[in-house]
Amino acid sequence: MTWISKKLTLMVFAFFALMDQSWAQEPSSDPLDISRCVNTYDPEKASPTKVGHQFWFVNKESLDGRTLKLSAVGPGMATHPPHQHAEDEFFFVLEGTAEFFLNGETRIVQPYTTLYCPSQSLHGIKNAGDTELKYLVIKKYNLTK
Repeated sequence: MTWISKKLTLMVFAFFALMDQSWAQEPSSDPLDISRCVNTYDPEKASPTKVGHQFWFVNKESLDGRTLKLSAVGPGMATHPPHQHAEDEFFFVLEGTAEFFLNGETRIVQPYTTLYCPSQSLHGIKNAGDTELKYLVIKKYNLTK
């Protein structure tokens, strides 16, 4: 991962952390305690998938349904076929070449590209290159209490 990718990942995570300080597991006298606001990508701590791995910077239980995940996908593969759901979603391509599918259309994109998936749109992302594809998934799940 390049230093720009690392900086962008940290900036996105910091944005989520500052939006709502109630996500922390343990109380602290300092709501901006940096040890709770920094989560560094570590492939050794990532969860394997059928096509690569994923690393949750923020899972839906931590921040009122808001999530930030890194997905890594091998060449020619996709995490799943195009699908739709109630929540809208963003992808941010960090490394590799992605094929983005949205409502019957496709586009090939390179790193530092955002992809928006509106609510109920049929969408998907696939590795269209010959190297590993890494992208962020930013989504807010609708949690029922």
